[in-house]
Amino acid sequence: MKPSSKLLAWPALGRGLLVLGALTSWSGPAAFAQNIDEGKSAQQLFANSCATCHSNPRVLAKGRFRPTLFAFLQDHYTTGVGEAWTLASYLASVDAPPARSRSAKQAKQKAGKRPPAPSAQPN
Repeated sequence: MKPSSKLLAWPALGRGLLVLGALTSWSGPAAFAQNIDEGKSAQQLFANSCATCHSNPRVLAKGRFRPTLFAFLQDHYTTGVGEAWTLASYLASVDAPPARSRSAKQAKQKAGKRPPAPSAQPN
């Protein structure tokens, strides 16, 4: 019996496994996924991910709490938990409190002034 006739006698499954094994051995080592944002500062994360649409980090934060920003960034824009927390902390730190209007400042100044105390000496 010739060697080629033995190969033809194998069941189809055996030939399929032989071909699969040959292809696997030629494909090379497996590639591992890498986090391209790992090790970047918060400013770099903002510049790479957010600055295209949001020119100012203060506008992006808009008075939101850090956990709210974290959850949103983790779900939509960052590659991992660490990056989401770093970026959320940065945005919360640069967020300015809302500016008060002039009338509110003037009302506070007026409320802070006391009327003169009545004199204790009789007239």
